[in-house]
Amino acid sequence: MGPSLICRRITSILLFLPALCVASTGADTSKLQSAIAHTMAGQHGAAVVLDVHSGRVLAVYHADVAARRVASPGSSIKPFTLLALLEAGKVDAHTTLVCKRPLTIAGHKLDCTHPDTPEPLGPAAALAYSCNSYFTSVVKRLTSEQLRDSFVRAGFGSVTHLEPNEASGSVALAPSPEELQLQAIGEWGVSVTPLELASAYRALALLSQKNSDAKVTALLFEGLQGSVSYGMAHAAQPASPIKVAGKTGTAPADEGSWTHGWFAGYAPAENPTFVVAVFLEKGHGSDAAVLASKMFEAVAESRDEHLATVGSQR
Repeated sequence: MGPSLICRRITSILLFLPALCVASTGADTSKLQSAIAHTMAGQHGAAVVLDVHSGRVLAVYHADVAARRVASPGSSIKPFTLLALLEAGKVDAHTTLVCKRPLTIAGHKLDCTHPDTPEPLGPAAALAYSCNSYFTSVVKRLTSEQLRDSFVRAGFGSVTHLEPNEASGSVALAPSPEELQLQAIGEWGVSVTPLELASAYRALALLSQKNSDAKVTALLFEGLQGSVSYGMAHAAQPASPIKVAGKTGTAPADEGSWTHGWFAGYAPAENPTFVVAVFLEKGHGSDAAVLASKMFEAVAESRDEHLATVGSQR
């Protein structure tokens, strides 16, 4: 399948969001809402759980923050950078690079913190390890317009219609190679709300179910699963058998010298039914992943209880 068709499919998924995303009520959702609130108790930030197929909000913590807090996404944007590269045919399974680890771009110190490996990383492993060295190198194969347009097609810079009175993030056009490199890893020129990030990951979850797209996108979904199974988002894997795919992000704050933490992902990884997104003020991606793991477990338990109830009534 050609890249342009993949782009149209992502765009069409997003266009249907206003009609599909309606508030959900009921016993199961109420219990899930309580579980999410308990998990996030005392945290400054937001959390969102979306149903992949219907687009409904299953649970939300601090809806006003989820809808209106705008911040840099950090490495949680990297799946969309990889998607842009795959769409443009600029990387494939053979595009491997050795991580240089120490990295400074335009005064930003961006040293890689993943486990040291002498072996070259391909796209999937680079995403799983959140390798800044890899992404800032390969993104130079794209033009500023290609990266910006791909982010916009993914839904960034637009409201989701999931909540009233939403704000929207923004996507800038990088004026230099250095800004392009920083934008690729969510450190410059792109900002999102928690709802925007959740909605964009929902589109990825839907795309993962379209087998006809596999030749182009397989590396992306392999990387998102690897991120949780062995990579930098491993703390998002719950104790239950459910397999999770997703990505962390730790982004510099505009307000001071601290960072904000992100996690966004979906489960089950092989056939997604729900998305979880967590945003933490003054936090790290690893902190957000720990909270997300509890939310994935709560959603899985809620679904299992619902299926058991339905089965007993037949």
